[in-house]
Amino acid sequence: MKSFKTSTIYQIYPKSYYDSNQDGLGDLKGITEKLDYLHFLGVDYLWITPFFVSPQNDNGYDVEKYCEIDPLFGTMEDFEELVKESERRGMGVMLDMVFNHTSTQHTWFQKALSGDEHYKDYYIFQDGVEGTPPTNWISKFGGSAWEYVPSLQQYYLHLFDKTQADLNWENPKVRDELVNILKFWINKGIKGFRFDVVNLISKPYQYKDDIQGDGRRFYTDGPKVHQYLKEICKRSGLNDSGMVTVGEMSSTTIDHCVRYSNPEEEELSMCFNFHHLKVDYKNQEKWELQDCDFIKLKDLLNTWQVGMQEGNGWNALFWCNHDQPRILSRFGDDKGYYKESAKMLATMIHLLRGTPYIYQGEEIGMTNAYFKNISQYKDVESINYYHILKEQGKNEHDIMQILQERSRDNSRTPMQWSAENNAGFSKERPWIDVIGNYKGINVEESITDKNSIFHYYKKLISLRKEHKVISEGNYSPLLPEHQSVFAYKREFSNQSLLVINNFYGQETETHFVEDLTGYQCILSNYPERQLINKMMLRPYESMVYLKVK
Repeated sequence: MKSFKTSTIYQIYPKSYYDSNQDGLGDLKGITEKLDYLHFLGVDYLWITPFFVSPQNDNGYDVEKYCEIDPLFGTMEDFEELVKESERRGMGVMLDMVFNHTSTQHTWFQKALSGDEHYKDYYIFQDGVEGTPPTNWISKFGGSAWEYVPSLQQYYLHLFDKTQADLNWENPKVRDELVNILKFWINKGIKGFRFDVVNLISKPYQYKDDIQGDGRRFYTDGPKVHQYLKEICKRSGLNDSGMVTVGEMSSTTIDHCVRYSNPEEEELSMCFNFHHLKVDYKNQEKWELQDCDFIKLKDLLNTWQVGMQEGNGWNALFWCNHDQPRILSRFGDDKGYYKESAKMLATMIHLLRGTPYIYQGEEIGMTNAYFKNISQYKDVESINYYHILKEQGKNEHDIMQILQERSRDNSRTPMQWSAENNAGFSKERPWIDVIGNYKGINVEESITDKNSIFHYYKKLISLRKEHKVISEGNYSPLLPEHQSVFAYKREFSNQSLLVINNFYGQETETHFVEDLTGYQCILSNYPERQLINKMMLRPYESMVYLKVK
């Protein structure tokens, strides 16, 4: 089994990756057809977002049948071929397991609705309070987190969409079911799992109103979450079989993530946290815009790097995924300094202590969609908030600008393979519009151009395998007070690595006090130059220097 410390993981959103049967939707065969491309890039694991049977109200994160392939994406035979062909190229497949909730179309929930007490206890049903929901908690997608069922005269909890009912992990039968699901897929040759919002699975002992916030402080990193994780990992054999496991952690803390990922705890390999991707949320509100607070970003990255290191935890390193806007449009400059800023952002995150993740299209510099009409959006969260923002009195122009910056659909547009019609994704009209810039930004163009963002990512992936200081080294911040530069040092045995990034599109001066003799440039997004104590960094300049003692 590969070490996750030397590995790079590539996330695939199958619906938008490649359409093999020309119906406008990406599919499993489409991934298989593109495995040579992924092997050429050099990635080690393919994390594939859910392709299980689903009503697709939340693009597959509302699972109806955990052990069946949705016909939208193909067949079980297609999946087995994908696993076999990935393995033949030295890549492992990771699945995305949604265990906090199921679709309300799941047979368990349908039986619960019929009044079957056995299955009602699979979910969280509560009586209302004087004709109102049990608590004032707000769903992650807006509105109440409770939905009333007239026939049962009770409410069920849904921390996400009302078609995604939260499971009751207190019930051991639920945990039995989930362990069996994991064993089913392990037997199919799976090499790892990503667990969706897994730190929300343990709910509080009492349900009460939140007079300070939206309720998340009561159910985040809940009282039995570590107990539950240890149990399902042990019983399913995840730890014994060397699986790579990553938990998506919502609003979590360093202390909890240390426990989730410290090998001695026998829970997960690593954790995603999202604090660094809220630094452009005005007043911590996703749907309120502001520029990136760079000093806050630096502080968060440094704090998590040092804190996880001290506790022997392990970070999942990422800018992009299916729930986030494109980082190049968000923190970079997708027009004036397109290549420079994309490469800088890649350097900044890939050489930290942890395992890097690449989201499909990130490696070729895909941008936000910049859709101009609400009819172009497909995401349930975006559509919900379009109406919520209207009710709050915002005008159409401002709402569309917010969606252009924040919508999850920014990352869900079709992968741009070529300058052909529909970006080479499909001969039919795709399920969601292709971005208009695909003729200049696509895989074919990126592979041909030796100075492309793609080839830069390829180099970053190979450097991690080549130098233990990247995969194993300690982390220490440099220039913590600098207003424009994010710099750090990695050290391991006789190796020392300096990583220097100008976060902005203006020149800025740096002054290093340490001894810089013996450092050699191994990566740069401008023509390389000698490292000296005082340097004027060019716009979005990124430099990596290695010293072997």
